[in-house]
Amino acid sequence: MSTATALAGYPFTPHRVEVGGHRMSYVDEGDPTAPPVLLVHGNPTWSFYYRSLLQALPARGRRVIAPDHIGMGLSDKPTPEDYPHTLARRVADLTAFVDGLELTEPVSLVVHDWGGPIGLAWAAEHLDRVRDVVVMNTGAFPLPADHGLPWMLQAARLPVVGDVLVRRLGAFSLGALVLGTGRAWLPPEARRGLLAPYDRPEHRVAVQAFVRDIPLGPDDPAHPVLVRLAARLPDLDARPVQVHWGMKDPVFDADILAHVEHHLPHAEVHRYPDAGHYVLEDATPAIVERVGAFLDRR
Repeated sequence: MSTATALAGYPFTPHRVEVGGHRMSYVDEGDPTAPPVLLVHGNPTWSFYYRSLLQALPARGRRVIAPDHIGMGLSDKPTPEDYPHTLARRVADLTAFVDGLELTEPVSLVVHDWGGPIGLAWAAEHLDRVRDVVVMNTGAFPLPADHGLPWMLQAARLPVVGDVLVRRLGAFSLGALVLGTGRAWLPPEARRGLLAPYDRPEHRVAVQAFVRDIPLGPDDPAHPVLVRLAARLPDLDARPVQVHWGMKDPVFDADILAHVEHHLPHAEVHRYPDAGHYVLEDATPAIVERVGAFLDRR
């Protein structure tokens, strides 16, 4: 995909900045002097996932910023040899990105999926730069011992099978369109947009790497990052937190939500019984209005 402007539903002009030797693409909408909102996406999505908030929140007096992780969306897509593709590096990249924005006031942070560990790990180390937090279907702690992975994720993590399924065939991105929604199928605009940057194997390196980086035990590289983050969640709970949860999510299910509520007991929680992992796609009007009202309170 050469430009984002060719996509229906994504009428934004991408900006680019160098982060750690690679170009990171991001969208920056609204008055640059307005209170900032930082949107951090997961896998296999990109800033397109937040298009509804990118359009709605500037009209409510917010500056809305949505980066694409390195290897994702419109950002550079380096090889495994040129980029580590680890959670720790993702957090470092987000830190460098936010530092480069030179913001003069705290941000409202919105996270989904892998954007949760990445964005919340940054927030936990920079509490003075966080105004409030919105959480959507994610985890900010190691998976509970009795919580297994769906077969699709297990297969995608296998060295040879995962390489064929995720990188060569794009089956993970395609499967997410089905398993990620509580509906029969996402609308054409959403399907085309979510898949657009991952149109060939070399553009799906980061998609595969994110799956492989899911920590299942203490020996996995991402595990200590999540352990540290879980210990810091009580500090984040002191900030206003709003949670939106698609209850048909096959991975971040009701059990994971219960753990989120345990770690963030003061959070305002909204459940969407008919929504899946792509909760913002399935419940767009309700979430956009509730997020806007939540941010307006402050």
